Amino acid sequence: MGEGEETKTREEPKVEIQERGEIFFFYRPKVNHDEAHSVDEVQRLYIVLRPESGEREEEEKQSSDSGKEGAFNKSETTEEAQQESHADDEKEEEKKKEGGKGIEKVNIVKKPLMRFIVMGRKSLPDTSKRSRPYWGFVEIVTTKPEDIKKALSEEQYETATRGTRVKPAARPLAEGVYRILRHYPTSEGKGKAMHTHLVYKLELPLPEEKHEPQDSMNVEPEGSLIIQIKNPEQAAPPNAGLQSKRKATFPAHLQGQIGSHRFVAADPPDFLNYEGCEFILISASDNIDAELGLDVKPEDMTDENYKSCSDLVNMFGEISSIKPLIEGTWA
Repeated sequence: MGEGEETKTREEPKVEIQERGEIFFFYRPKVNHDEAHSVDEVQRLYIVLRPESGEREEEEKQSSDSGKEGAFNKSETTEEAQQESHADDEKEEEKKKEGGKGIEKVNIVKKPLMRFIVMGRKSLPDTSKRSRPYWGFVEIVTTKPEDIKKALSEEQYETATRGTRVKPAARPLAEGVYRILRHYPTSEGKGKAMHTHLVYKLELPLPEEKHEPQDSMNVEPEGSLIIQIKNPEQAAPPNAGLQSKRKATFPAHLQGQIGSHRFVAADPPDFLNYEGCEFILISASDNIDAELGLDVKPEDMTDENYKSCSDLVNMFGEISSIKPLIEGTWA
């Protein structure tokens, strides 16, 4: 289906597209649950971003020989498992690798680049109203779809107190197109309160289908979220954020842009190409055109066999039931 297209509908406010691509949403039921029938039975919400074009054909990412790329390190092992065995956690922590180091350029027009994102909450911020910032982090950056598929698949693991536990496969929740853009709210020039947005519009599930899990997790048909990158050198509040070994190691030119600030705009989006990159999302609007004067258009889903034209299914396969994606119902 591709990245779709966008049209500017008015001159104000000023926006500049930094990156275009496809966005995929997944949710994972809780440990030892065959299915989820409400948000209370959901363990995690995931986002996968696949940039396809932008201001530059090449994006910088962590080096593939950094020891991080595609190494699904189980860092988001369920809270339930962590509570069951603190000793297991300490052993697992010793195995966790440092943030990706080194720089590699990827031509995103010719080669797939994917970011696997873990959200700290089981939903997005509600874009129809103001809310507290929602935290997330980049778990995997890879050019190999099979790395993402592995991260979404079912997994069994051992705990000291309850034996074998099963982490069920993630369910495909929605797919669409996204933009990361600079937003200058006034006409007074580029130096006036610029910030960056992640905006998206869904292709699946179709508007006429049910949207039960999507509504429960605030994955609306379209949304605009302010995105800010957290400085890995700044301390997080107690019991919050990633531990030091898992935080991103940005190259000097990106870390230099952050300086002493705690949060900065996602400019360039290359920040998101380093595993361990932490960020916050802040609700902005559920109407992209009204807020930003930008009409984002996904490609039309006209094929009656939606499965055949779903980029999510074509790229990652049917790792589990696709009912949430196609019918908008829980599975």
